[in-house]
Amino acid sequence: MSQHSTEFEATDRGLTLTNAILLYRNGPQRTAAFASMHAVEHGEGQPTIAAGAPLTRAHLRQWTAALGRAAPPEILPDNVLVSHPDVLAWWVPEQVRTAYFALSSPAADLRALRQRTTVDLPYPAHLLVATRKGLGVYALPESKRPGAETLVLFSPVLNVFIDGRLCWGNIPQPKTLTIASIAEYERAVFDSWSTHPNPGQEKTVSGKGGLVRLWDNLAARGTKRFPVKRLRPFVFSRSTRNEGAPVTVGSLIARSTHA
Repeated sequence: MSQHSTEFEATDRGLTLTNAILLYRNGPQRTAAFASMHAVEHGEGQPTIAAGAPLTRAHLRQWTAALGRAAPPEILPDNVLVSHPDVLAWWVPEQVRTAYFALSSPAADLRALRQRTTVDLPYPAHLLVATRKGLGVYALPESKRPGAETLVLFSPVLNVFIDGRLCWGNIPQPKTLTIASIAEYERAVFDSWSTHPNPGQEKTVSGKGGLVRLWDNLAARGTKRFPVKRLRPFVFSRSTRNEGAPVTVGSLIARSTHA
């Protein structure tokens, strides 16, 4: 089985196709792989992929350097954990924020969130992991920069699926994975209206009442600190082999890079 990648050269008239990379795998198990680099010849008709040679580290260095010139270097702020072309991960300290609630089916015994309202509420520290497929939203046990072995908790934010993905709805999605887009991602998480918990999300907290009543109690009492001990440890879905295993910041980010 083979796949191919093409390369372009910038000129005054635009981009010119100059090279192609062919990727090979053997058999259904795809246990071995091979890659070759080919020049692209331009005749009177369509461009033609010429005979190639095994792809070398020199080829990779050459094209990495060429592609890297298009990506300006960035100074990483203290809250950023990973800045990668395919993954951007950072942490957000605990803080009191303005929360937006418009519950679609509020219980009659809710005290503060029975009607559409905005209220100042405490949020725990969070880990946010953006990829080209979406945004993962998780809580942290402490309000300090996490390490690779820091355990990850379920986020209490209502607009989050049980697997950690943000439910975007009609929220505009950032188009880049850059430091400049962090504020946009955070607004999508913390400045959007919460209308209902997603399936299974009520069980991501311990104690009586579930997630919505936890938020309602915090709002009614004017609490200034989120009870992090109520949040359960995050686990991968049942469809993964890691079901039930403690999830750390390191394992979560590693899994995100291969998603």
